[in-house]
Amino acid sequence: MTPLALEDAVASYGAARVLGPLSLTLAPGERLALVGRSGAGKSTLLSVMYDRWRDQGAALMPQDLGLVATLSVFHNVYMGRLDRHPWWRNLLTLVRARKCDVTEVAALLGRLGLDDKLWAPCGELSGGQRQRVAAARVIHQGGGMLLADEPVSALDGPLSEVVLSALTDAYPTAVLAMHDVELALRFCTRVIGIRDGTIAVDQPSRRLSAHDLLPLY
Repeated sequence: MTPLALEDAVASYGAARVLGPLSLTLAPGERLALVGRSGAGKSTLLSVMYDRWRDQGAALMPQDLGLVATLSVFHNVYMGRLDRHPWWRNLLTLVRARKCDVTEVAALLGRLGLDDKLWAPCGELSGGQRQRVAAARVIHQGGGMLLADEPVSALDGPLSEVVLSALTDAYPTAVLAMHDVELALRFCTRVIGIRDGTIAVDQPSRRLSAHDLLPLY
């Protein structure tokens, strides 16, 4: 994977500019945290990154999760690889899943503490459980890099660490929009602070403390 760059990126809603212009480069193996108050532009920046980098292997875990409530946890996770299989296999999987697929998905769910939810409809799960299903789906999908918007916002401390460990193990190169700056500093190698749609902070995590980031909020 070669470095990925944004040059003078901007985004607007109607006549109002909400992002940029800003420029940044993401190196292979770099885990970048986007931090800042709600509405600062983190989600918009992730959306711009996905539009620019999706053809270069970027995988997205959106904040709205994008799960199908009526389908089982297994089928929602399996959907991460729909584009890798012919249409007829995907259709047959709706009726009868192959054992190898079930085994692979079940192992991933076990790591995320969802061992007993394999065949539960996603609509019956709690918010935290649905977030873990979305994490399992994007891990199952695979790709060159991960873009994740608040991937652990519905989880408590221990589960947050489990999910972030699984995501960063699967995607050594990642951009994570985070509201928890302590977790951002622990799991990411670099932090970009967004304020009013522009970059206010851009430093290696090792040079920052949570206190340094308080002015962003």
